Amino acid sequence: MSNTWKIYMLAIVSFLVGTSELIIAGILDKVAASIGVPVSVAGQLITVFSLAYAFGTPVIMALTSRMDRRNLLIYSLVAFVIGNAMTAVLPGFLLLFISRIVLALSTGVFIVTALMVASKLAPPDKQGSGIATVVMGFSTALVVGVPLGRVAASMYDWKLIFAGLGVLGLLAIFGMYSLIPKSEGEEPVPIGKQLALLKEPRIAMALLITFFWIAGYSIVYTYISPFLLSVTGMSEKIVSIGLFAFGIASLLGSKFGGYSSDKWGVSRTLIGSLLVHALALILIFIGAMSPIVMFPLLMLWSFAAWTSGPTTQYNLVQQAPEASGIMLSLNNSVVQLAMAFGAGLGGVVVEQISLSSISWIGAIIVFLGVITTVASSRFSRSEALDKG
Repeated sequence: MSNTWKIYMLAIVSFLVGTSELIIAGILDKVAASIGVPVSVAGQLITVFSLAYAFGTPVIMALTSRMDRRNLLIYSLVAFVIGNAMTAVLPGFLLLFISRIVLALSTGVFIVTALMVASKLAPPDKQGSGIATVVMGFSTALVVGVPLGRVAASMYDWKLIFAGLGVLGLLAIFGMYSLIPKSEGEEPVPIGKQLALLKEPRIAMALLITFFWIAGYSIVYTYISPFLLSVTGMSEKIVSIGLFAFGIASLLGSKFGGYSSDKWGVSRTLIGSLLVHALALILIFIGAMSPIVMFPLLMLWSFAAWTSGPTTQYNLVQQAPEASGIMLSLNNSVVQLAMAFGAGLGGVVVEQISLSSISWIGAIIVFLGVITTVASSRFSRSEALDKG
């Protein structure tokens, strides 16, 4: 088998583990009802996943840095199967909470390792494409995995989804063992060296942009299914279609973000996409009661939100090209922390204010990202003038 197909295999399994992370938001109302907790409490399953991913993945990667990469992929998938089995068979909120931690750690380790392996399998002049293929596999979970999960949860017990993911995880272990070659580990990058970069203002601001972008997105996306069902009044079928359209728009937005960054520059792309992102969330609040209006607004929101995806990563690499790997690792942790913050804050808003309020509060957070982007752009220009 050629290395190209091996990279596609990594992408397919990335889709699998990505579905295990993202599916909860699509079926949150059903999870809450089955375990007897409010939707706001069930939303904390997303918070704990993101926190475990953000803090646990760098530690495990550092501890296993010298381990053979194929073995690490296999071990992470063994943990993935265990986490899905726990979700499928164990009762109660607490045990579900623990299973999300297991799934978060396994997902984080697999994705980071898969990116490393893909870069080694790809030809020297196509390493970026190899990495992008794996990222695309993970992103496709938003397009296909989440809406399909919603449909399956409407027809069967939602726990069967995780049982199915566990079975597919067993097949993935066999695939990794059979198709992925052994490869040596690398010298670990000390956590202190990674955190030292945060002392540089331009890097701190770039990461802050990522935080505001994802936090504003997450506060709404975490509760999107209850929002569409309860506030907008969509039917089960229309919600599933809406989530599918949302996913398609996210892929188009990601593609446009890369194109726009090259054509008009990172700052203009970020400011424009974040402004449209905030505007879309305000319009969602205004048009919350109308299913007809909501459908195009969902697509506008998703397109604008994910236009920022490749742009924020490109922005970070520009800030410290000599430490691009560390920058992307830090960005990954910030994304998960922002997801946790958004999901946690969303739970408080739903409980203390109202479900419909998540959209305008999300818009405020995203707008803070616009302000930070403007400040970052001016700081960079000032620095360039000083050096000149």
